[in-house]
Amino acid sequence: MEMNPVDLADRLRPSVSQFMKIEDVTVGDEKLGYAARFRGQLLFGSEEAFDRLDSIFAQEGATLLFRREEGTDIVLALPGVIKTEESNSIVNAVLFVLTLASMIFAGSLYGIEGPIGEGFDGLVQAVLGNVPNGLVFAGSLFAILGAHEFGHYLAARYHKCAVTLPYFLPFPGSLFGTLGAFIRLKEPPRNRKVLLDIGLSGPLAGLVVAIPLLLIGLATSPLSSLPLSPAAAAGSIQEGNSILYLAAKYVTKGALLPEPLHYNGLSPVVYWIQYYFLGTPTPYGGTDVFLNHMAWAGWAGLLVTALNLIPAGQLDGGHTIFVLIGDTARRIWPLIVVALILLGFVWSGWFIWAVLIFMLGRTYARPRDEITALDPRRRALAIFGLIVFVLVFTPVPLRIFGG
Repeated sequence: MEMNPVDLADRLRPSVSQFMKIEDVTVGDEKLGYAARFRGQLLFGSEEAFDRLDSIFAQEGATLLFRREEGTDIVLALPGVIKTEESNSIVNAVLFVLTLASMIFAGSLYGIEGPIGEGFDGLVQAVLGNVPNGLVFAGSLFAILGAHEFGHYLAARYHKCAVTLPYFLPFPGSLFGTLGAFIRLKEPPRNRKVLLDIGLSGPLAGLVVAIPLLLIGLATSPLSSLPLSPAAAAGSIQEGNSILYLAAKYVTKGALLPEPLHYNGLSPVVYWIQYYFLGTPTPYGGTDVFLNHMAWAGWAGLLVTALNLIPAGQLDGGHTIFVLIGDTARRIWPLIVVALILLGFVWSGWFIWAVLIFMLGRTYARPRDEITALDPRRRALAIFGLIVFVLVFTPVPLRIFGG
């Protein structure tokens, strides 16, 4: 039966007037996107008003939204009630197995020692011989990604927000064997507090696992001399540095790594700022830590966290910036795109991210209640999340050593 917006507005008005000093009522339509709109000033705290009105609107077959425009509170009634569908957990299980296999293969390819026999058979034998290390890598990275995604999942379940199990994404033949993972919310979060809790719980949970694994991996990884020339280093890959990664290497090895033979006439401070942002000059002949499989997974965990915390769109960082500054977040979206384009000149992978953020980064997840503000503890947590982004962001994630 089709909903009559006029009748709905009349039925809802007595209930809304208990919580709002109504200034005007607008009957909506399909073009406006709502069935009824009430404008005025809330008489109660927005969180309490929303909780009490939500069930009333649902009984009338409508979905409740709270908005604020130029100091005026707005109560919107959308036609229909959000219905969540059951997910097919078999899909999650199949993707989990495929991703695990892909990651074991990637980890087994990493750090193969000794000569590789000719042809496909030779590669297979080398990979099979390195499977124990591949299991260490896959187990470590899966622990990080799993903590990240189940951080989201458990936070959503805590707030009674319908959510899917994690979808892990295999990427056979890549450095890490995976494109990461994601969960899907089946309904909008209730308010900014819930959106922050769900959005930020993932990166923080992932870091709780990634940092110890990284420190253990670094502590058990050897120090060695880097090749003396581009020719000697041709084809090898060097991981980039975030502030947190530099600090982890300093804690475990007692030095900022890779440690160059000399600073090319620069002061150490200028050298490290340049190296951090540009990855140059290449420290030929210097000293660096050669990551074992656990350390490699820990570094990858920091990179994944940084990518998720980019403050744009549907990313975890996008949720964080939106709950702090609301629609103003859309104004910084072009700056993020420009910054990624500029970074693309030092690592070409950022060009891809610039395109993704340009296409998808302007749309932010919006809670149903946008009036309720963050409490001081969550505001501090959101700011901390942005600080974490700065600490784990790697301007030059990977480069061909000697290239």
